[in-house]
Formats: sequence, C-alpha cells, structure tokens
Amino acid sequence: MKHKAMGTALALVFTAGLGAEALAATTIWNVSLWGKRRAFTEHVEKLAEEVAARTNGDFEIKLHYGGALSKSRENLDGISLGAFEIAQFCASYHPDKNPSLSVTELPFLGVPDLETQVKVDKALYAHPAVQKDLARWNAMPLMSSPMPQYNFLGKGDAPQTVADFEGMRVRALGGIGSAMKTVGAVPTSVTAAEAFQALDSGTVQAIAFAPHAHLAFKTIEAGSWWTTNLNPGTVNCPVVVNKDAYDLLPDAHKKALMDSVDPAIDHYLATYAAVYDKFYPELEAQGVKQISYSDEELAAFKEKAGKPLWDAWIVEMDGKGIPAKELLELVQSTMAK
Repeated sequence: MKHKAMGTALALVFTAGLGAEALAATTIWNVSLWGKRRAFTEHVEKLAEEVAARTNGDFEIKLHYGGALSKSRENLDGISLGAFEIAQFCASYHPDKNPSLSVTELPFLGVPDLETQVKVDKALYAHPAVQKDLARWNAMPLMSSPMPQYNFLGKGDAPQTVADFEGMRVRALGGIGSAMKTVGAVPTSVTAAEAFQALDSGTVQAIAFAPHAHLAFKTIEAGSWWTTNLNPGTVNCPVVVNKDAYDLLPDAHKKALMDSVDPAIDHYLATYAAVYDKFYPELEAQGVKQISYSDEELAAFKEKAGKPLWDAWIVEMDGKGIPAKELLELVQSTMAK
C-alpha cells in the first residue's frame, strides 16, 4: 500500500517477525533535475547513496533527470506545491523569486575557488533573511551546487589591463555581461553551441565560460589566451527541500539526510577537480597562453566593473526589504576567513 501526504511518499510494507506483525516503513523522496547526469549533479547522486546507506535502505531518494518532474525554471514552484521533495535550481532563472541569493551572482566578488564558494554558500544559506526568502516557497536550503568562476578564453591580442577590454566583443551573459559593459567591452549574445564558431570566425573575441564548458564546447581549440584569475562571476544553484516533507521525516532520517551533505559536497568537489585535471593540460596542449592578473589589476576591475553594480544591487534589494549590505558583507567576511 502506498500513501502520499504533504509531498512525502511512504511505502508501507507489512512483515511478520517473532510471531507478531511488525510494520516497516520506507520513505521515498523524489528529486527534480534537468539535463543528464553530470558533474553539476554528482552531489545529489552521492546524497542519495549516502542516505540509503545510513538508513539501511529505509530512506530512498530517487533522481529524475531531463525535466521529467518539472522544467528547470519551475522547480521552485514544484517545491512550493509539494510536487516533489528535493529540487535543484539556479537563482538567476528567477531572481524575483529568490532575491537574497543573487548576492553571490554579483560580478567580481573575487571568489578564488570552489572550496571557498562552498563556505560562502553555507554561510549565506544559514542567514535568516535567506531562509525567510526561501520559506515563501516552502523551501529550505540543503546544500549548494558550487559553480566554478567563469573566465574568458579569447583569440588575438590578450588583454593585460582593464583598458584592454575596451571595444572587445565578448560572449558574456547576465551580470557578467553587464559588468564587462562597464569596462567598455561589447557583450554579445551567442549560444553555447555557437561559441566555438563565433570565436573561431572572429564574431566575438572572447568567450566567458566555466572551465568544463570550455572543454565541452571545444572553445579551447579556437582560442589563444585564457584569464586564469579574472573570475568575473558565476551563478548560485542551491539544492532545496520541501519543508513540510522534511518536518514529516523521523528524526533518524533527518539526521541521515543532514549527515550526508558533507560527503556529497566532498564528492562534488572531487568530481570538478577531475575536470580541472583535464582542462589545464588541454590549455597547454593547444598552446593557449594563461594570463594571471596582478592584485592591482583585479582591484581595478572590481572598482570599475564590480562595485557600481554592487551599490545598485544594494539599493534595489533594500527596496524589497532584503538586508543587502549585511548579506554582501557576510559574503566578503566569509571569503576573508
């Protein structure tokens, strides 16, 4: 017999033992994901594995890919309705629904690596304003999906200073595009699938991708330089849980779920480390020059392309009742540690 209440599926299995009837309950949760299994979803895969092991199979987490349960931009709505128990989404898909999370999508914050991004996200998700923001959708944050910082891979003369980006046509979307526009670059809308051809033909002079995307779309084969540490920005993609479903879990299952988060994140970081192990040797094999900016130049980028957008964001968020300055300072202080 199967009963579903408040988004939590309980499969009731009747067994007999020691001459008396015993009741064993298996909790089944569903996860809404999009695309295929990839580095971006490896922590959710590991989470399911860990939870099953910690509960001897009494708590099962089923992953559904390809938007089988919901479209990527509707996952938060599905969580709100209790259509499934866990979902992954990216804040930039609907910034009006989760304005507090957009702080980590501001440009030129200077997050150096994924390990630091994990710490930043963990601190952010624990903040009352973020929890209140997500609670409007009956969602509670479980763990982050730390995305590598985007960087530019380009063709032609390599930009050594902020001024060198002036007039450069770049494939840079969203906040990164807005930031590059402030330094005189010309953001151009090019799909990921068109990126290689656009760079190779000279339609654009640089492409902003995370390393794994540069590998996947083969832009390395068309480029001649790569910015190792410009780190103009990235996206925030949390994994959230339906709060009602969580509240219905027995204490042992709650503990198993939360205790599985750290191993899941460790597995995710190891998966991305393997991507980097392929990326940098490929840069060298293709003869791509690696450009590292000095602290002074990075400060110049932040001053011209970062801070004005931060200030505008604070004003906008304050108008929505979000403690914007406090959240930005939380991000900065966490990085400083």
